[in-house]
Amino acid sequence: MSNNQLTSDLDVDSDDELPSHVVRIPLPLPLRDLREVNVYAILGEDGVTLVDSGWADDASETVLVEALARLGFAPHDVARVVVTHHHWDHYSRAIDWQRRYGTTVMIGREERHSIEAFDERTCTYPVQAQQLIAAGATELAETIAAFPLETYERNVPYGPADVWLEDGIHIDCGGVDPVARSTPGHTRGHIVYEDRRSRLAFTGDHILPRITPSIALERQPEELPLRSYLASLKLFLDLPDATMLPAHGAVTESVKARAEQLLEHHRDRLEQARELVAAGNSTAYQVARQMRWTRHERTIDELGAVHGMTAILEVLAHLELLVTQGALERTGSGTVNDYVVSQKGH
Repeated sequence: MSNNQLTSDLDVDSDDELPSHVVRIPLPLPLRDLREVNVYAILGEDGVTLVDSGWADDASETVLVEALARLGFAPHDVARVVVTHHHWDHYSRAIDWQRRYGTTVMIGREERHSIEAFDERTCTYPVQAQQLIAAGATELAETIAAFPLETYERNVPYGPADVWLEDGIHIDCGGVDPVARSTPGHTRGHIVYEDRRSRLAFTGDHILPRITPSIALERQPEELPLRSYLASLKLFLDLPDATMLPAHGAVTESVKARAEQLLEHHRDRLEQARELVAAGNSTAYQVARQMRWTRHERTIDELGAVHGMTAILEVLAHLELLVTQGALERTGSGTVNDYVVSQKGH
């Protein structure tokens, strides 16, 4: 996706085939690898509800304000922002407008952990640097530990929400009543908003059409994020199927079909990880080096530092889940986690 698509995508009569009360607004991001985030405007009887809010920078706000104006609204007409998770491209504009316009901000209760833990004085990935040591990637851990915040990551509006959401809560958006579905994994308090009457699921970063969401980008992660993520994916096998409105990428016809694909991907990765440990690769870093990544089948070394970090930590999460399932055992007592195939029951 590129920024030159923004203007045409803002037409209300877009090719998304969304119901008339929902409009997709792609906003630019200051990031090198991820260029846009989808914000969705729900047009209700009491004004506008935004699902996610974009990054709190000037470029994003200009596009968002112009999009609202085309719909006949201004920022003060935004009654609330329901946020899928706390990452800045979803949450920071909401906090900015909370402070400037009194906009009500809602987010999952479990996001409080990472919101309260954020400290701009630390490096970008303090927890991840420690996890990389446990994964056996000590050189990369040193690189990640030295990563400073980028200029665009400094002084970003951040802080507590007005409403901390629980699973199953109905949100009155002026006659539209999406349900908050707790979907931990990508973050521990991630929420998907289900508009069952219109067969829509605002999936945030939980289910994306082309990307396998990372489970390694939190300040205060839970103990087994992969276990939570897989359980959250299975939720959509039981719910009525819906059109997927993701935070990144195109609106997609079936959220259930994509959930099944992601579950299959992780089943394959779990089996591959177990086989690589059985072949003598004892650390997450060693296992990750034997795997190929992205649709381009890249090696860990070809991914670069940050993407390499997320890949290695995904493997670490798979190995830890295999331990809980009894397929592997964690050995050693040092700072690096070593794994062997479990002999229990054999």
